Amino acid sequence: MVKRKKITNWQFQLMMVLTIVVWAMAFPFIRASLKGGLSFTSLTILRFLVVCVSFAIILLIKKDIFSKLQKRDILPIFFLGFFGVIVYHLGLNYGEQYISAGAASLIIATIPVFVLILAMVFLREKITLTQFFGVLLALSGVVVISIWGQENTVIDIKYIFAAFAVLVAAVMGAVYTVAGKKLLTRYNALSLTVYAMLLGSIGLLPFVNFSFIDEVSRISLNVWGAVIFLGVFSTVVGYVLWYKALEIRNASEISVYLYAIPVLSTIISYFMFDDKLTYMFVVGGALVILGLFLVNRKTLEKN
Repeated sequence: MVKRKKITNWQFQLMMVLTIVVWAMAFPFIRASLKGGLSFTSLTILRFLVVCVSFAIILLIKKDIFSKLQKRDILPIFFLGFFGVIVYHLGLNYGEQYISAGAASLIIATIPVFVLILAMVFLREKITLTQFFGVLLALSGVVVISIWGQENTVIDIKYIFAAFAVLVAAVMGAVYTVAGKKLLTRYNALSLTVYAMLLGSIGLLPFVNFSFIDEVSRISLNVWGAVIFLGVFSTVVGYVLWYKALEIRNASEISVYLYAIPVLSTIISYFMFDDKLTYMFVVGGALVILGLFLVNRKTLEKN
């Protein structure tokens, strides 16, 4: 058994703060990359190019921390990674062309709600009345944000469609969680995530063309900085720190920190892009967070 280095409580708290900050900053940095001239597909390709190179290096250096990839799992993990990771990011990146980083982060925050729904339907897991009410509240908040959360009082079809694309991304994130449960009996969580990202990224190859190369050749250093931050910090560092935290505390305990992500993303987005916080956006956001609390209340009370 491998001995793990013990860390103090303040070191753990610092690790969690860093994780939440780099994940929260991902949403405004995605927006910045898109505003800087990248299409949503090109941003996804570049981000995962950085991710794949980074994880490949880690795999070579730290082989002992990863479960061995089995041949029979290559295709299932490819599909898991393509839909649960790549399609997730394509939907999120497309959506942030038209909706704020704060709105996107709140919609993505509903992943636990869809995990609960999918687990109930496909895994026959029971849902309590409180959780059911939480699902309704969270989804109501998404509807409010998607239709009335924008600054413009006129309903914009592009805004609604973009919000729907981010909602699809949230569903894909939930699919990744539920579909990956069986594979987690053979792989540790970090290994499955890394393999899913590496194999799933192969699905981006058809999007690599002359148009993509031309687009990338014209972006500024600031955009490159944003892409590298998304790849190295928001993805690689964020996930490594998260799974390190899972080795120290249980999932339900550290999941509380996730509530801070949409709040922090909204604040950062406000200062970066001067995004206006409308009354209905605040109402929708409050509904989402309250719904998430009710969905996770049973788990949180165990701690």
